[in-house]
Amino acid sequence: MKNTRDTKLIFDLSRPGCRGAVLPDCDVPSAEPSSLLPASMLADAPPAMPEVTEPQVVRHFVNLSQLNMSVDTHFYPLGSCTMKYNPKRNERAAAMPGFAEVHPYQPEETKQGMLEMLYEMQEILKEISGLEACSLQPAAGAHGELAALLVAAAYFKDIGEERKKVLVPDNAHGTNPASAAMAGFEAVTVKTNIDGGVDMEDFHAKLDDTIAVFMITNPNTVGIFESNMQKLADEVHARGGLIYLDGANMNAILGITRPGDFGADMQHYNPHKTFSGPHGGGGPGAGPICVTGKLAPYLPGPVVEKESTGSDEAYFKLVNPEKSIGKVRAFFGNTGVLLRAYAYIRTHGPQGLREVSENAVLNANYLLAKVKHFLPVPQGERCMHEFVATVSKLKAEKGITAMDIAKRLLDYGFHAPTVYFPLTVKEAFMIEPTETESKDTLDAFAETLFRITEEDPDLLHDAPHTTSISRPNEVAAARNPCLACM
Repeated sequence: MKNTRDTKLIFDLSRPGCRGAVLPDCDVPSAEPSSLLPASMLADAPPAMPEVTEPQVVRHFVNLSQLNMSVDTHFYPLGSCTMKYNPKRNERAAAMPGFAEVHPYQPEETKQGMLEMLYEMQEILKEISGLEACSLQPAAGAHGELAALLVAAAYFKDIGEERKKVLVPDNAHGTNPASAAMAGFEAVTVKTNIDGGVDMEDFHAKLDDTIAVFMITNPNTVGIFESNMQKLADEVHARGGLIYLDGANMNAILGITRPGDFGADMQHYNPHKTFSGPHGGGGPGAGPICVTGKLAPYLPGPVVEKESTGSDEAYFKLVNPEKSIGKVRAFFGNTGVLLRAYAYIRTHGPQGLREVSENAVLNANYLLAKVKHFLPVPQGERCMHEFVATVSKLKAEKGITAMDIAKRLLDYGFHAPTVYFPLTVKEAFMIEPTETESKDTLDAFAETLFRITEEDPDLLHDAPHTTSISRPNEVAAARNPCLACM
């Protein structure tokens, strides 16, 4: 049965004279509010804001929130996105006044606690990656990619080498070639093989002395660890190129292996995916990058350095690396997101982080084993943190598509996996359970998936049936959106 609750715009709820707060009278003696500012600064009329009571505001936004799925309310197996549950203690830590109320323009000596946390975060990320230097500046994963490639461009320019080619596997995240192009490089696609790894023959055909960077996600987007990783890195380095590691899938390898140890010269993190932080809805985000020692002088700044004061306490200061590419965002990173990740890392410790990855891999393999007999998994009998099934057989036999199953899952209270990515798998169904889900949840999800594949195709074509909005015509919705306005 559809949810027919009428959720109006807050402007539709507005009634003249309604209000949820009473402001005190002006406390400046003998002064009218209008006299406190120049006439040129005053608006001709009050802003067109809704006039509503406090209960109306609360109910409106709570009702809106209940129309959404979230990690706090539903299982969210969105492949490649690592939608894990975020412990609330990390939210509380980030909201502590000593952190939340610090202003970036405060004198350096008054924000030593914040700078110490950021310094420790740099050191922790360096250790996890196996790389020598870190910048917390970038604002998101793709922004970190771009920043790292700008660092690579600055490095090659500084040593007097004209290199423009960036190799990118065909199952990489779509941001990889986009970041390469924005940084002034030319992205060249490298094929992957039937097993989901890099096709070495195609790689060798496109590898030459003009290579600047080889961008690789490892584990890759079909959830497989690249078996030729060391060979790929050695051959790129022999040609004078650099290895960029897309860190989107770090949740699979924490404490088990380090990108710097298997050949990476640069990598980014998605702290909200790998550690803890709000995820989805466009932000907020952070995308710290780590690089090898020879690239450290080019990092975006400022970075935090620690200097000895001769006493028991150290002093933390902001500095720009010697040949920095400059700022890539305001101030020194999204400290709120970094704080949540810092709290998560300190809570788990080294062994706990390793167990995070071990449990994420275990959950993914358990789910793979449960679904592969009715949703085939073309690449890999075993996986790392995620796997990509295909709905191609069902489409051929019954006309059921990946989108049909994704929409029908909403009726059963599950968010859908990622669909139609990577493009190398037809009717792709990309599932990542993460480490935070129980066996009961995974069993229920697998059982529901099987039940859906046995349902009448016509029922699936019109799904979802229980949401306030059923399936729209997506092309028409994109081209002619129906927008409610004031």
